[in-house]
Amino acid sequence: MNDTKLSTINHDRDSAALRYVYPVVSRRADGISVGINLNPNNACNWRCIYCQVPGLTRGTAPPVDLAVLENELRGFLNELLSGDFMQSRVPEDARRINDIALSGNGEPTSSAEFAQVIELIGRVRRETPLRPGSGQVFPEAVKTVLITNGSLLYRNEVQQGLRNMAQLNGEVWFKLDRASAAGMRLINNTSTSLNKVRDNLVSAIALCPTWLQTCWFALDGEPPGKQDEEDYLEFVSALLRDGHKPQGVLLYGLARPSLQAEAPHLSALPAENLQAFAERIGKLGLPVKVST
Repeated sequence: MNDTKLSTINHDRDSAALRYVYPVVSRRADGISVGINLNPNNACNWRCIYCQVPGLTRGTAPPVDLAVLENELRGFLNELLSGDFMQSRVPEDARRINDIALSGNGEPTSSAEFAQVIELIGRVRRETPLRPGSGQVFPEAVKTVLITNGSLLYRNEVQQGLRNMAQLNGEVWFKLDRASAAGMRLINNTSTSLNKVRDNLVSAIALCPTWLQTCWFALDGEPPGKQDEEDYLEFVSALLRDGHKPQGVLLYGLARPSLQAEAPHLSALPAENLQAFAERIGKLGLPVKVST
């Protein structure tokens, strides 16, 4: 392992020198997130203009070596619970394990082994013993989080994975950066229709507790327009009217630089802009967690 001090703006995927597992000090999770990167080939089926993945390419996850992943996850959890990683590498106020998160350098549900990976996580969670004096409550209080663009949630194997996740204190963080076809083309570089987004989101909500995650930032110095806000609010309102209620919204700004070609055009919004939009969302009856 390298000895770089982790922070909310340093999400070094190689900090643990492992193939699949890496730690993150997450501003949204408020602690250590044990990341699982199923896309070490930097391939994703979307190309969000704010993405921090270097050399991002269009594609899917490569085959996962499940034995290597299991060994890495067991070993790293034990290091966090009984080794000196927390003391030497993590800021004092973040020395708690918040979750095991499938995120990484592409869309994790594109992995053919996705459902098997969820089963593996469940097995490791059950078999990892409590460590007296560690300050951690494990495994019950630790979440299992899927950070996803939601585009593949129609697949049977992905839905089975979500059913299993729900038994592992699971949460889905479902990307919804814009709620119009034009907005998704601009921000996410995808032609996915809003009807498909809605269908996949409805499936996620039915299978596992689901949060919307929304990145809100300035483009060429301009914040998202009023129409962007109205489209988003109407999309969420329609969901709620039809009885499909997510847990809430994770609204966040740019904390780290994009590594995509559009990077010079992107900038963070003032905190008051995010808070103002959060208040509008909150009036729909959903909790909103804001991360600047």
